This record gives sequence, C-alpha cells and structure tokens, in this order.
Amino acid sequence: MIQQAPERGRAAELLACGRLTMTSGREGDVHTIALAGELDLVGARGVQDELERVEATDVVTILVDLSGLTFMESTGVRLFVSAHARSRADSDRLTLLRGPAGVQRVFELCGVDGLLPFAA
Repeated sequence: MIQQAPERGRAAELLACGRLTMTSGREGDVHTIALAGELDLVGARGVQDELERVEATDVVTILVDLSGLTFMESTGVRLFVSAHARSRADSDRLTLLRGPAGVQRVFELCGVDGLLPFAA
C-alpha cells in the first residue's frame, strides 16, 4: 500500500510493510529513506525494492535513517551489506544514520558495524 505523506516541502511517500513504516523522498541531490518500527524478513523486501528503485535514479546521496527502528534482525544486516556493496560499485552514494542501541548492537554482533557507511 502506498500513501502520499503530508507535504513538507518535498515529495514523499509512506510505504507500510508489516510492522515497518518507510518514508521515502527526495530533496535536491539527497534521497532519504526513513525506517520506523520493526525491520524483519517481512519488511526487508519492501526496503530492498525501494533502495533499488532509488539507486536507479540520478540522486547523488542515498541516506537511510535507522533512528526510528525499534527492532532489526540479521535480514536487515544482510540488506544493508548488499546495498553497501552495490553503492561501492556505483559512486559510494549510500549513507546510514545510526539506529538506537539495540539496532546498532545487531550490526556489532554480526561484525559489520565498522564496515558499513554510517554517518559520523
């Protein structure tokens, strides 16, 4: 289900993927995908589809905001590792904004927290 988000000076879409909500919109050269709720196997496919859709555009930066996540499993880690690999082959456009401690802990346990392009 795709619903238009309230206008905030830019085009945005809300996509509901199970217990995950994704807001996606472009402002200038930056496309932001904000995730909220639980990123698990059910929601990961929708996020992957949206990332691939945005990667096919001419946007300079793809910013994925994980700060609204309350839960993430290893499926999410695999999703972002794959997105990072695609980004490295395509001008390093991906940047991740850190999630809450529990979400970041999943990246740490999987040993990829130092490999992914988290914003400083």
